[in-house]
Amino acid sequence: MLKAAAIFLTILTLLSVLVACTPAQTGSTIANEPAANSENETSSEQSGETAQESGTSGIQSDSSENAYEERLSPSSRTDADSLAESFVDSAASQRNEHSLEHTSHDADNGIVGEGLTVWFLDVGQADSAFVACEGYTMLIDGGNASDSSLIYSFLDKRNITHLDYIVATHAHEDHVGGLAGALNFATVGIAYCPVLDYDSRAFGSFVKYLGEQGANITVPSPGVVFMLGSATVEILAPVKQYDSPNNSSIVLKITYGETSFLFTGDAERESEQDMLEIGCELSATVLKVGHHGSDTSTTYPFLREIMPQYAVISCGKNNSYGHPHENLLSRLRDADVMLYRTDMQGDIICVSDGKSVSFFAERNADIQTNPTISAEVLLEAPSWQNHWEAQLEEAPAMEPAPSIIEGNIGESSLSDMSSSTSSYSYIGNVNSMKFHKPDCHSLPAERNRVYIETWEAAILAGYDPCGNCNS
Repeated sequence: MLKAAAIFLTILTLLSVLVACTPAQTGSTIANEPAANSENETSSEQSGETAQESGTSGIQSDSSENAYEERLSPSSRTDADSLAESFVDSAASQRNEHSLEHTSHDADNGIVGEGLTVWFLDVGQADSAFVACEGYTMLIDGGNASDSSLIYSFLDKRNITHLDYIVATHAHEDHVGGLAGALNFATVGIAYCPVLDYDSRAFGSFVKYLGEQGANITVPSPGVVFMLGSATVEILAPVKQYDSPNNSSIVLKITYGETSFLFTGDAERESEQDMLEIGCELSATVLKVGHHGSDTSTTYPFLREIMPQYAVISCGKNNSYGHPHENLLSRLRDADVMLYRTDMQGDIICVSDGKSVSFFAERNADIQTNPTISAEVLLEAPSWQNHWEAQLEEAPAMEPAPSIIEGNIGESSLSDMSSSTSSYSYIGNVNSMKFHKPDCHSLPAERNRVYIETWEAAILAGYDPCGNCNS
């Protein structure tokens, strides 16, 4: 009996220990559940707030189907999209520290990479570019109001929840309209615009969503400089007040190492001339062509100061404005500029390593974006002399183009020139002082041509071979 009682007491003791332990373990599990629920509720509330904000402006994001993804179907993805995806990296700890204080960075904004990258976004007959350098970001314009979903999706796809800078180059809808989409997804540090007020619904939405973040428009002065990572950004214009919103456009230059990018908004002749008169440093590797390729922008004097190697035009396919205008395309050909166009190539991505730049197009990477009439076709045409005479009549103030014969520069009459051009092997550009082979795709306009017999004659006359013909 004593032995049985001892066994019974032992069993009771073990049961009591088990009972004592079980509530403690259960309590530990229960204690963690509210914290988990609380975290989930917070995430739900944040998601709900985002959805509510999107609803107020008609902007919706769907990671599997959205405005940006619809345009980039798997069959059309190229190196451009692969580059964009590889550039996105959530390891925010890799960001370099810079002297400029950034206190509002989202740790998961996801833009980390070496060098500087510019996305020229295809927003049709509008304008938008996204710039990233070492985790720091800037959005220059946002397209039309109808592009809000596209801009939202672009940022959402890359988890860009904070923009260090937004630049609305001017108040027209095709530049400011889609910024509502950006502000519905991302917070902003500083928002630059040349005006504080403009009577349009698109501009009102821009101001509204800035206000909801507690942000205001900053009107920059010429000469303002700020850093985007290790890239330097300088505001060049507007240098004075203008009646035209186009001429009021913010013109900015981004310098990264030995490379630079010039963004001109819709600035036209008047603003361009004012920049030239005050001596702005305009030289740039890449030019974002002004006013969608209109003839009212990118004048010869302005282009000569820039002397870009590359240019990008943002315009819509078969747009009603006829952009880009042939006169503008001719000027770019004369300057031997390699041209990219969103209407023909979609999104265009440019990457700089500080020494050189590389371009990637969403589609049609090798398409001829700025064709000209072949010199051989022109010379073989029966009406060649009449065509040349017509060109001279259109510009009576210009002196006849010089002819180069046997290495000596001299002026010849129209009849002498027309009778002897068939023997010339090279075509020079009197504006850029470059010379080309007759089949070069960058031949200048007829009125700017000189015909040169030999390579040596061109060099002696002070001409340099264009990049395509120097081989």
